[in-house]
Amino acid sequence: MEETFVPLEGIKNDLKGRLMCYRQDWSGGFRAGIRILAPTTYIFFASAIPVISFGEQLERNTEGVLTAVQTLASTALCGIIHSIVGGQPLLILGVAEPTVIMYTFMFNFAKERSDLGRNLFLAWAAWVCVWTAALLFLMAILGACSIINRFTRVAGELFGLLIAMLFMQQAIKGLVEEFRIPKQENPKLAEFLPSWRFANGMFAVVLSFGLLLTALRSRKARSWRYGTGWLRSFIADYGVPLMVLVWTAVSYIPAKTVPDGIPRRLFSPNPWSPGAYENWTVVKDMLNVPFFYIIGAVIPATMIAVLYYFDHSVASQLAQQKEFNLRKPPSYHYDLLLLGFLTLMCGLIGVPPANGVIPQSPMHTKSLATLKHQLLRNRLVTAARRSIRNNASLGQLYGNMQEAYQQMQTPLVYQDSSSRGLNELKETTVQAASSMGHLDAPVDETVFDVEKDVDDLLPVEVKEQRLSNLLQAMLVGGCVAAMPILKKIPTAVLWGYFAYMAIESLPGNQFWERILLLFTAPSRRYKVLEEYHATFVETVPFKAIVTFTLFQTMYLLICFGLTWVPIAGVMFPLMIMLLVPARQYILPKFFKGVHLQDLDAAEYEEAPALPFNLAAGTEIGAGASYGGGGEILDEVITRSRGEVRHVSSPRITSSTATPAHDSKSTLQSPRPSFSPRMSELRGEKSPHGGRGPYSPRAGGKQLSHLGKSPSDPASG
Repeated sequence: MEETFVPLEGIKNDLKGRLMCYRQDWSGGFRAGIRILAPTTYIFFASAIPVISFGEQLERNTEGVLTAVQTLASTALCGIIHSIVGGQPLLILGVAEPTVIMYTFMFNFAKERSDLGRNLFLAWAAWVCVWTAALLFLMAILGACSIINRFTRVAGELFGLLIAMLFMQQAIKGLVEEFRIPKQENPKLAEFLPSWRFANGMFAVVLSFGLLLTALRSRKARSWRYGTGWLRSFIADYGVPLMVLVWTAVSYIPAKTVPDGIPRRLFSPNPWSPGAYENWTVVKDMLNVPFFYIIGAVIPATMIAVLYYFDHSVASQLAQQKEFNLRKPPSYHYDLLLLGFLTLMCGLIGVPPANGVIPQSPMHTKSLATLKHQLLRNRLVTAARRSIRNNASLGQLYGNMQEAYQQMQTPLVYQDSSSRGLNELKETTVQAASSMGHLDAPVDETVFDVEKDVDDLLPVEVKEQRLSNLLQAMLVGGCVAAMPILKKIPTAVLWGYFAYMAIESLPGNQFWERILLLFTAPSRRYKVLEEYHATFVETVPFKAIVTFTLFQTMYLLICFGLTWVPIAGVMFPLMIMLLVPARQYILPKFFKGVHLQDLDAAEYEEAPALPFNLAAGTEIGAGASYGGGGEILDEVITRSRGEVRHVSSPRITSSTATPAHDSKSTLQSPRPSFSPRMSELRGEKSPHGGRGPYSPRAGGKQLSHLGKSPSDPASG
């Protein structure tokens, strides 16, 4: 995104870019066919379940003025509008925890004022939304979203991990409450006797952990060895919502032998009951609010505006990270303007506003990346099998798959065809073809395993479209009508799903990976190098990794502690925003610039990692070279992590030919692979000479600290 603070310039650029691909936003979704339902149902459950839980929390905190009906209606209405006229369709909108906290504070404030009271709470909240919308309009017009460019990986990943902690905290608190007597309940009921409360709590633990474990397992169904390919794909696509249904059914097994309230289930008023929609006419009460409180509404409005600006923009940023290789332009300024209109609309109809949410937004993008991967994979598998039947050589097979891949790439109306192609063939595949005597010899599945090797060729891409967002928002709206059915879901299933969302958001977060690295035994750290890994593992001294991670961890704990402060808790985004000047002016005083680039890249493409089984220096091969301050390596995708990893392998394309006089050299085995840090950890000597390992960035010898404890004097 280009930085611009010229009034309206950012909005104009966003509209221009998104209008050019608006038609393809819809056609791309419809061309996906029925498979679009997989990411739709996945993100629908991820959106609806937290909104229902937040609605129940609001109902308790506002004495029934706002319920899950209002939070569902707001999420659905804002989601439908955003999916149709919004800029970034990957962004998911919903009523979030900070909104619940702000509305709880506003209700308590209004209830204690005789000239406001419970009856004028929604009218005063409407004025707060009016001021909030005005501030959002002002920020969007003046280009405030340009500051988002300054948010580096350290801020985004810290915020993402904080949200994961808040979801896990909600899950733990919910489970603990299962052992207690709920507020406003009659403690003399049989279900609240100590023995039955304990039974309810233990059953809740079974249900929540059952959902958590089976949901996590079902997402990896494609790698199972059992079942047909169709069944495994179905479980992987729809396993999480299926697990919600399965564990809801399990909760009814002891129904005839326990009191009616065990296990506890969702509670919300009937949406068709009289007075359920009185809040929709709140406009007529707005003029009854005293003028002093109308002006005073600016104070909470400012807090909400800053909160929404940050949440909405960061959620959008995390949904379109560079690792996803999105082709369509962002729309930060216009989306913030639209959020202002949506906030105004929600205030005038008496429902809490919705904004961009985490982790649902990046989860939506990841699910669409999986969809695009499956669509591309099916086409490439067909092309590969056809080539093998026609006795094609490895180069011809690769060329046919490349052609099939390009046919799946629909160029945007204002862009040329995508220059991105398939990843390179694995070195082992090229060696297997070479062992047949000639690269032009026909290959079979003993050389190229279609089911396994195709996955390694596919780059990360996302099915960018609007249909899944629209459908999930409509399904959330349908939950209002289906409230009598939703009441059958045990609350324990919600806590398990909250924990699942927290864990599901961790893969791909380098902050989390560095935390795990700190807890890895020094003698086992070389295992990290045996897998695809980020650049910092190779290039940054372990002591610097520890210091940087401890700084992030302490900052994370401070932000998490702020969320426990009753009203100041909603201002934790300000702490995240302070990371911008801290990263720009303070951290460079404690860390070398080259280390910060690897640990916290911003508008800088992360230097590629060097896996342990690939050669270094002159042994890297034609696919890589060293120059200046970074490497230029080929890229590989590790789909389980959702990140781009760069590796090097001998390149073979459809035009690759093996000269006859070169056939002997083709049969030769490659030189032994070498990793700068693996050699040290295993006691091997560097092929570049000397005892110290070779530094891929510096191009010289450098002592590695990966296998040493930070307390070791030699590790400095």
